[in-house]
Amino acid sequence: MSPVIAEILMIGIVMILAIIVLLLFKLPSFYFFEAEAPSSLQIMGVYHENEYGYLNYDSRVILVNKGVDKYENGELYAAFYRNGEMVPCKIETMNGNEFISTHHDGVQTLGGSGCRGDFWNPNEKIAIDFTDLTFRPGDEIKMEIFRKPSKNLISRHLYTA
Repeated sequence: MSPVIAEILMIGIVMILAIIVLLLFKLPSFYFFEAEAPSSLQIMGVYHENEYGYLNYDSRVILVNKGVDKYENGELYAAFYRNGEMVPCKIETMNGNEFISTHHDGVQTLGGSGCRGDFWNPNEKIAIDFTDLTFRPGDEIKMEIFRKPSKNLISRHLYTA
């Protein structure tokens, strides 16, 4: 092989590598897995007994703000999943006063220090009393909290009931 051909071949290989590197920076990245959302808002517990201690699959879910940020609870709404399937419930706000006037199918009550006032502060809890039999022991529960009106995912957390 002559030195001229080797030099042309070397320049061609370098040019191809440079184009590949440039394309890697210009092309959008493709994610095959769901992006990890922060889990600062977490499920602290799921209670299956009524206030007298009898098993009735009461489905009371306790949430806690484990983060450092406070959230305007009136701007938040929630979606819940049981074993990968969306729970048929409507939680249009995490503010207790606003919750009363909403159509909250599948949820009986919303209470706790995190839904009183305008903000859900760090370490405050919110109790969501779902319709009985919504969750059973061993169910995998996924909670997602979104901000209105942007629909941005604020927090996602998985919990086994």
